Amino acid sequence: MRWLDETYRKKFVPGGFGENISCSQMNETNVCLGDRYQMGTAIVEVSQARQPCWKLNLRFGHPQISKLTQDHKKTGWYYRVLQEGQVTTGDSIILLERPLPDWPLDRLLHVLYHEPLNFSLLEEMTQLEPLAQSWKQTIMTRLETGQVENWDKRLYNNYSSEQ
Repeated sequence: MRWLDETYRKKFVPGGFGENISCSQMNETNVCLGDRYQMGTAIVEVSQARQPCWKLNLRFGHPQISKLTQDHKKTGWYYRVLQEGQVTTGDSIILLERPLPDWPLDRLLHVLYHEPLNFSLLEEMTQLEPLAQSWKQTIMTRLETGQVENWDKRLYNNYSSEQ
C-alpha cells in the first residue's frame, strides 16, 4: 500500500474492506483461481477476485480508493464453499489443491483491468472451470462486442467528492 499516504494506510486493517477472512501470508500473487483450502472443518475454493466498488471510497473517505485498489490489483477474492464447516479465529488455512498454478489472481486482475481486450487471454479465461459465472459473462460480452464495460458506476456511484 505504498501508493497511499499514511492517513489512509492506518484504516487498512483486517476486515477493513468488508472481508470476513484475512490472512497476512496470502495475497493476489500467491493465491490462484481454483485453489482449494481447508479452513477449520470447511473446504473452500477460490472462485474470483473481488471487483472494488464505490463503497470503498466512502469507507476510507477518499474518492479514488476503489480505482487505486483496482489499478494496483489488491482487491481480495471470493471463495465458494465446497464443504460446510466451522471456522474460527486462528484456524490454519491449508492449501489442499492448486489446479491452475498459471492463473494467480494477480494475472486475472491484470487481464480484466490492464489488458481488457486481449482476446486470446479472455478466451482462455472462459475455459477456466472454477471462474465464477458472472466473470465469464463479462468476458463473453467483451469478446462478443469488442468493448469494455463502463466501470464508472461501480467505482464512483454515489460518491460526492471529485472523481
